[in-house]
Amino acid sequence: MANNSRVTEFLLHGFSDIQELQIFHSIIFLVVYLAAVMENLLIITVIIYSPHLHTPMYFFLANLSFQDIGSISVTVPKSVANSLMNTQVISYSGCVSQVFLLVFFMLSHFYLLGVMAYDRYVAICNPLHYETLMNKKTCIQLATSAWTGGLLYSILYTGSTFTLEFCSNVIYQFFCEIPQLLKDSCSGLYLAVIWVMTCGAGLCFIYFSVVVFSYVRIIKAVLRIPSSKGKQKAFSTCLPHLIVISLFLVSGTFAYLKPISSSPSAFDLFTSILYCMVPPITNPLIYSMRNTELKTALRKLILSCVPSSSKKFSLK
Repeated sequence: MANNSRVTEFLLHGFSDIQELQIFHSIIFLVVYLAAVMENLLIITVIIYSPHLHTPMYFFLANLSFQDIGSISVTVPKSVANSLMNTQVISYSGCVSQVFLLVFFMLSHFYLLGVMAYDRYVAICNPLHYETLMNKKTCIQLATSAWTGGLLYSILYTGSTFTLEFCSNVIYQFFCEIPQLLKDSCSGLYLAVIWVMTCGAGLCFIYFSVVVFSYVRIIKAVLRIPSSKGKQKAFSTCLPHLIVISLFLVSGTFAYLKPISSSPSAFDLFTSILYCMVPPITNPLIYSMRNTELKTALRKLILSCVPSSSKKFSLK
């Protein structure tokens, strides 16, 4: 990728310049980061070591947890390191990497949420054909298509963004956020990036429409279930997914469709935290809160790791 910019590094001005506040911010971010990583690793571990969870729904959930780990790892560790070292610098290549990886994980996350909506649609609306339609090969192909779609768009998006010439290297965020980078641009190729963003928004809208259509059909099918217990079970598998989709779309919309501030803004910082840090730490909680199978598997895994002598003592 040719670097036509005079800028060789960027300055991240996301938080206060006061050392005490920087330390406080780094502690909060580090606690949130470690909690998110541990939660998602626990989800992945439980699914891997529980044979009865080797189903399409949990296979996609493990992929989703891996994406959550990746997306929060792109932004938070660098911000914590800068705060602890009392610096604001990120290299040009580091900024490129942040944009590329963040778009990759975010877009593949969005595509995978659509795949999970299709999985729930088949499970509830076509239960007799579920095992045939959602076989192992199909699940791998769907997950691969989600990852590949995110990768291809990330390459296109990052490439078009960093062909721009930047007149300023100051970013009023704790990471290299694309709206802030576009604000610093003084290149005539700005319209090319807007075109890429517009195409991406169009694809996301089409994808979202498919998700909405799937859930309209799902809700109609659930309402036709005669027993209240059956309805409750069906809704318990769909409700967490709906909450995760809503959280992801609302936070992303706020972050990328809001007007770009020309000066530091607490609202800009809040929306970035909302879509970068909140989903990775809340998604595992949302999916495990009403999921009896996952909670039971987690309990068995924890008990299997406890020494037998400790189990006897706890029983007494």
